[in-house]
Amino acid sequence: MIRWLLLAVLTLAVLASAIGVVFLRHESRQLFVALQAAEETRDAARVEWSRLQLEQAWLGDAGRVEGRAREQLEMESPEEVRILVTSP
Repeated sequence: MIRWLLLAVLTLAVLASAIGVVFLRHESRQLFVALQAAEETRDAARVEWSRLQLEQAWLGDAGRVEGRAREQLEMESPEEVRILVTSP
Protein backbone atom coordinates (compact mmCIF):
# COMPACT_ATOMS: atom_id res chain seq x y z
CA MET A 1 0.00 0.00 0.00
CA ILE A 2 2.79 2.44 0.86
CA ARG A 3 4.46 1.54 -2.43
CA TRP A 4 1.34 2.53 -4.37
CA LEU A 5 1.07 5.77 -2.46
CA LEU A 6 4.76 6.56 -3.08
CA LEU A 7 4.35 5.66 -6.76
CA ALA A 8 1.32 7.97 -7.06
CA VAL A 9 3.15 10.85 -5.34
CA LEU A 10 6.22 10.41 -7.53
CA THR A 11 4.06 10.20 -10.67
CA LEU A 12 2.30 13.45 -9.71
CA ALA A 13 5.67 15.09 -9.01
CA VAL A 14 7.00 14.05 -12.42
CA LEU A 15 3.84 15.33 -14.15
CA ALA A 16 4.00 18.64 -12.26
CA SER A 17 7.67 18.97 -13.18
CA ALA A 18 6.91 18.27 -16.85
CA ILE A 19 4.11 20.84 -16.91
CA GLY A 20 6.45 23.36 -15.26
CA VAL A 21 9.13 22.72 -17.90
CA VAL A 22 6.60 23.21 -20.72
CA PHE A 23 5.30 26.43 -19.15
CA LEU A 24 8.78 27.86 -18.63
CA ARG A 25 9.88 26.91 -22.15
CA HIS A 26 6.81 28.69 -23.58
CA GLU A 27 7.48 31.78 -21.46
CA SER A 28 11.13 31.75 -22.52
CA ARG A 29 10.13 31.70 -26.20
CA GLN A 30 7.71 34.58 -25.70
CA LEU A 31 10.41 36.64 -23.98
CA PHE A 32 12.86 35.88 -26.78
CA VAL A 33 10.35 37.11 -29.38
CA ALA A 34 9.82 40.29 -27.34
CA LEU A 35 13.60 40.77 -27.08
CA GLN A 36 14.02 40.48 -30.84
CA ALA A 37 11.22 42.99 -31.44
CA ALA A 38 12.87 45.42 -29.01
CA GLU A 39 16.23 44.98 -30.75
CA GLU A 40 14.63 45.71 -34.13
CA THR A 41 13.06 48.86 -32.69
CA ARG A 42 16.43 49.89 -31.23
CA ASP A 43 18.19 49.33 -34.54
CA ALA A 44 15.57 51.37 -36.41
CA ALA A 45 15.93 54.18 -33.86
CA ARG A 46 19.73 54.15 -34.30
CA VAL A 47 19.37 54.40 -38.08
CA GLU A 48 16.92 57.29 -37.71
CA TRP A 49 19.23 59.03 -35.21
CA SER A 50 22.18 58.76 -37.61
CA ARG A 51 20.06 60.11 -40.45
CA LEU A 52 18.91 63.05 -38.33
CA GLN A 53 22.47 63.87 -37.26
CA LEU A 54 23.58 63.93 -40.90
CA GLU A 55 20.63 66.10 -41.83
CA GLN A 56 21.37 68.49 -38.96
CA ALA A 57 25.02 68.77 -40.01
CA TRP A 58 23.96 69.41 -43.61
CA LEU A 59 21.39 72.03 -42.62
CA GLY A 60 23.82 73.81 -40.31
CA ASP A 61 26.65 74.01 -42.85
CA ALA A 62 27.82 77.65 -42.96
CA GLY A 63 28.28 77.69 -46.72
CA ARG A 64 24.79 76.37 -47.28
CA VAL A 65 23.29 78.93 -44.90
CA GLU A 66 25.15 81.75 -46.63
CA GLY A 67 24.06 80.51 -50.05
CA ARG A 68 20.42 80.39 -49.03
CA ALA A 69 20.68 83.86 -47.48
CA ARG A 70 22.07 85.23 -50.73
CA GLU A 71 19.50 83.45 -52.94
CA GLN A 72 16.26 83.62 -50.98
CA LEU A 73 16.76 86.79 -48.94
CA GLU A 74 18.93 88.57 -51.50
CA MET A 75 21.50 89.37 -48.83
CA GLU A 76 24.99 90.56 -49.73
CA SER A 77 28.23 91.02 -47.85
CA PRO A 78 28.92 94.62 -46.85
CA GLU A 79 31.41 96.45 -49.06
CA GLU A 80 33.35 97.98 -46.23
CA VAL A 81 33.71 96.49 -42.80
CA ARG A 82 33.81 98.93 -39.90
CA ILE A 83 34.32 97.84 -36.35
CA LEU A 84 33.64 100.28 -33.58
CA VAL A 85 34.99 99.40 -30.16
CA THR A 86 33.71 101.36 -27.20
CA SER A 87 34.95 101.29 -23.63
CA PRO A 88 32.68 101.73 -20.65
